Amino acid sequence: MDANILFHSECDFTLSKQDTRSRWIINSIINESKRVGELCFIFCTDEYLLEKNIQFLDDDTYTDIITFDYCEGDIVSGDVFVSIERVTENANAFGVDFVDELDRVLIHGVLHLAGYQDKSKEEAGVMREKEDFYLSLRS
Repeated sequence: MDANILFHSECDFTLSKQDTRSRWIINSIINESKRVGELCFIFCTDEYLLEKNIQFLDDDTYTDIITFDYCEGDIVSGDVFVSIERVTENANAFGVDFVDELDRVLIHGVLHLAGYQDKSKEEAGVMREKEDFYLSLRS
């Protein structure tokens, strides 16, 4: 596993193919003309992520991902919290494979750190196109 990309679990989940995912994430960041800093992906439960959402964002709603941006200049760094329960539920709701949904959420967090937003309809469209593009580059 690359030293710049860390995967940690606060729940009963172990990410497979960590080295492959690290390379994919690094290549995606480089493709965005950014440099890779320290990235930590934390896998957790809905309740764990809800607590973070309330504590840090004053938002009392469930979500699949929260990204904390520590970027400086063109160096992409941050903590990306991912609810495995929410990813599972979304995969089922959208009729997609769990791994595909998980990777979409991971790259979504990376894209936020690379400067992309998704508040407006236009921004969300660009974000979805970028997600699809990087998902197509997975090994």
